Amino acid sequence: MNDPHIAKAFDRDLEAIQAQVMKMGGLVEEAIREGSKSLKSRDVELAEKVRRGDRQIDELEDLINTQCAQVLAIRQPAATDLRTVLTVMKIAGNLERIGDYAKNMAKRTEVLSQMQPVEGASSAIRRMSKEVGSMLSDALDAYVRRDAELAEDVRHRDLEVDQMYNALFREFLTFMMEDPRNITACMHLHFIAKNVERMGDHVTSIADQAVYLATGEMPDDPRPKDNKAIYRVEGFEEADE
Repeated sequence: MNDPHIAKAFDRDLEAIQAQVMKMGGLVEEAIREGSKSLKSRDVELAEKVRRGDRQIDELEDLINTQCAQVLAIRQPAATDLRTVLTVMKIAGNLERIGDYAKNMAKRTEVLSQMQPVEGASSAIRRMSKEVGSMLSDALDAYVRRDAELAEDVRHRDLEVDQMYNALFREFLTFMMEDPRNITACMHLHFIAKNVERMGDHVTSIADQAVYLATGEMPDDPRPKDNKAIYRVEGFEEADE
């Protein structure tokens, strides 16, 4: 891409794509905030808004992928420019998955609104969601600023999300053993908590891509994970897809 006119055209294309990525990121952050808020307040209308909003997130991912494919075909970028385009596509894919998990939270909120509340559970999930939302904001900032240090900080903060999830899991087991009437609600709440934990995993994937974009190399150390306290019992293995 030695021709300055071609280089300028590529830069314009990339700026347009990155603007769509940031728009998508903002919608996903909003979905996390409003999904967790609807859970705590038992606001079915807000939950439905989150569910409807997922379509726009999906459409943006499709648009970004289409635009990236056009850039690859027309501009044929190499080296750093190619790395940037591939990173954008992977970040968009992670954002789409996070949006799906926020939608799943909203879906179960509507069911939980018809059940007896489990004391403290929705507040704990909202705190967990707030941490994931903060991580996402920082991961996107790291991507825009090519800030590998900030991206590494996000990667390590995922450990706290894992620990919060594990603590919630133990609480749900306790609630169910103390009163079988809590079982159905706790199962739904667990699936929500697991979805939030998986949001954190996708945020760290975005941080990985930010490191790659800034340094040219993927992080060589494994993400810190707290798996010691994650119990496996029938019905608790998988969250919504």
